Amino acid sequence: MLRVSDVTVKRGPRTILGPVTFAISPGERWVILGPNGAGKSTLLNILATRSFPTSGTITVLEKEMGKVDLFELRTRIGLVGVGISEDIPYEEKVRDVVVTAAYAVLGRWNEDYDLWDESRAVALLTTFGVRDLADRLYGTLSEGEKKRVQISRALMADPELLLLDEPTAGLDVGGREDLLRRFSIFANDPAAPATVIVTHHIEEIPAGTTHALLLKDGVIAVSGPVHQVITSDHISAVFGVDVTVSHDGARFFARAQE
Repeated sequence: MLRVSDVTVKRGPRTILGPVTFAISPGERWVILGPNGAGKSTLLNILATRSFPTSGTITVLEKEMGKVDLFELRTRIGLVGVGISEDIPYEEKVRDVVVTAAYAVLGRWNEDYDLWDESRAVALLTTFGVRDLADRLYGTLSEGEKKRVQISRALMADPELLLLDEPTAGLDVGGREDLLRRFSIFANDPAAPATVIVTHHIEEIPAGTTHALLLKDGVIAVSGPVHQVITSDHISAVFGVDVTVSHDGARFFARAQE
């Protein structure tokens, strides 16, 4: 599904990411965590084929970056992130924000959408709890509502890989928990795409996540099955503070050690 081999990113003489090596198999649901400046968003942008590494090899959906038409490859990848959200026209209707992803465009012009497209857009909005906002203008939505619409849009083209950069950032507790619950239900469907979520907080790891990768200072501190990675020792070492990590069978929680 995705393979990263000895990838590095440099800005001038400084290495901000890497070398990084890991692989994601079909059906897996990953989370990438780390403190600010660890390289999480840089790595996600590379996985999304939105930027190139300085060195190393990236294979996404069996296509090697640099040897394939990236515009075609990107239609197979769903992405939710700051760059995408800032490009969505505020005067666009919510329904059109989602349905235009079928043509990989932002802003509805003269495209013809069939009943299947319209029905899928409404179904996705329903899945993420914003169906009643379909005729609202995108710019009038709250931050939480926009996040739900962005995820719906990212899934419109039925991607094989879904990448989400801090999907619950800026949400209150109620909005965060509702979105994580809905996303977990969706992601547990056998037909759901492989997913990678970037976050700062272990409380934002959705139930059903299978693997985790911890970044620190641009390199992988530890990666593997989520319950082997999200531990008190690992989280304390990566974030530089003594914490106790607990797990209730579905979600993770952290508290400072006394």
